[in-house]
Amino acid sequence: MKKVVVLTGAGISAESGIQTFRGADGLWEGHDVMEVASPEGWAANRELVLNFYNERRRQLKTVKPNPAHEALVKLEEQYDVHIITQNVDDLHERAGSSNILHLHGELTKARSTVDRALVLKWPDDLNLGDKCPKGSQLRPHIVWFGEDVPMLHRAVTTISDADIAMIIGTSMQVYPAAGLIGYAPVDIPVYYIDPNPAKDAAHAYCNNLTIVEAKAGEALPNIVDKLLSQNLS
Repeated sequence: MKKVVVLTGAGISAESGIQTFRGADGLWEGHDVMEVASPEGWAANRELVLNFYNERRRQLKTVKPNPAHEALVKLEEQYDVHIITQNVDDLHERAGSSNILHLHGELTKARSTVDRALVLKWPDDLNLGDKCPKGSQLRPHIVWFGEDVPMLHRAVTTISDADIAMIIGTSMQVYPAAGLIGYAPVDIPVYYIDPNPAKDAAHAYCNNLTIVEAKAGEALPNIVDKLLSQNLS
């Protein structure tokens, strides 16, 4: 069974109604990103940070997977599909995908502030006073600016033996995630699906590249159907 590795970014979630991380002004829904997405912001105002992610968690409950998420599940009928996502939502899980690696953490989990390996499921509000079993305040299980990306090595290993790769809904501007495609075998087919693709960045990494300038929910179901029919022939 051929292995397909899919790199997904904010664009695929935006089609479900989730706000993208930040706009051109560097703000995330009115907040300076460093106030709510950095260790310094956490140290300065824990309540602000917790409330911010509580709002994101509540919003997540109001949206659902879109046709792009569902198409990736369908692809598993004939391919070994591995998703590496920059997104912190659980839409891939809710759609039914089997193999998902979250580079930047997960909104529906919390972790200890004294032991980063101590991670708990946390679908509802996280408040001051909520503590881990070791007695420390819980924090969002999110990789903030200035923190390392603990799942990066596993992501590199995952894509290094892919037979096909897809890049969906990402600007290819946020590192280290943007460089992951560079670890894929050099001549494998790569599909890049985005309404505003970073063509130069993609061409720098990929020799066998197909760029589809469209929303993932519109284009991906057709691409998946094509791959499934090719696999049968």
